[in-house]
Amino acid sequence: MNSLTKPKIINEYFQENGYVLVEDVLDPKTVLDPIISEYEKVLDNLCKELYEKKEIKSLYSDLEFDERIIKVYNETGKNYAYYFDFHLPFKNVKPDTPFWCGPAVFNALINKNLLDIVEELIGGEITSNPVQHVRIKPPENRLPKDEDGFPLIGATIWHQDHGVVTEDADETDMITVWFSLTDTPVEAGPLKVVPGSHKGDLLTHCLDYEGNGEEFKKSRQIPTKLFSHEEGIPLPMKRGSAIFMHKRTVHSSLPNISNRMRWSFDLRYNPTGQNTGRTMFPGFVARSRNYPESELRDPIVWRNMWLECREKMSRINQEGSDDINKFSRWSDGHPDCES
Repeated sequence: MNSLTKPKIINEYFQENGYVLVEDVLDPKTVLDPIISEYEKVLDNLCKELYEKKEIKSLYSDLEFDERIIKVYNETGKNYAYYFDFHLPFKNVKPDTPFWCGPAVFNALINKNLLDIVEELIGGEITSNPVQHVRIKPPENRLPKDEDGFPLIGATIWHQDHGVVTEDADETDMITVWFSLTDTPVEAGPLKVVPGSHKGDLLTHCLDYEGNGEEFKKSRQIPTKLFSHEEGIPLPMKRGSAIFMHKRTVHSSLPNISNRMRWSFDLRYNPTGQNTGRTMFPGFVARSRNYPESELRDPIVWRNMWLECREKMSRINQEGSDDINKFSRWSDGHPDCES
């Protein structure tokens, strides 16, 4: 992929394959290391909170991030991913539901090199779509098991990002940007994509479906009988690289069977003015060639937008009330979902 540096070549590869992996997009020292430093402080606060509640035996302050979070997960048997995420849950949001919207994370969202490639693919009026996450995936063999006997954090099953937004974003030219904070060889659990699958339609996403494996039953997923899953290829990548992916590209992620933690971000962008598919959550103008004064460059404002969102959601009935915008387009009982 070293040749994929010229904008025209990047765009052509993307249009043909539904994704493109570009190297040296994000500078490790100025972009990625500050994010890691922020998350070390988040973990420090989490450990203090759990220690005060007597849910862990020690603060484990002498441990590196990887070892420390593995200790926390094993002693509590819980996944605390939401403490680190720059997103909110879909329901049961409380006034103090934790999330993280720090300045280093914000700086990654508005990174010039990253936005230059996004602009080549969807144009120069770019909104940062609030469908965005950090994924912290320790080695499976060092994690506790869930109630069904599977690793607490495992592989991600086949899906399309088009399938996780609501119908009002069906015409939105949403693009996913996926990058890792560390080197991600195959054994660490990188993305796996089906090249060219973006040329097809939105496929049915099923819940309580065991045809792809019992361990994925609780995840919304595309049955492998609906697409050529055997054509999927893993995308190992170096730190600083980024994958740009079409919203209908079928993809998954492999399990982390390495001895190192895998950290990744999945961000989304769309042309400004198009629906984000998450109208309850705050997006912002990341780049505007026509109206540069509309670009958000203050991380405090961004964080406050999410604080306001949390406060609003905490006041709404979180059990599917009509007062809150729905987050899923799917209903159960589709014929495609029969095992």
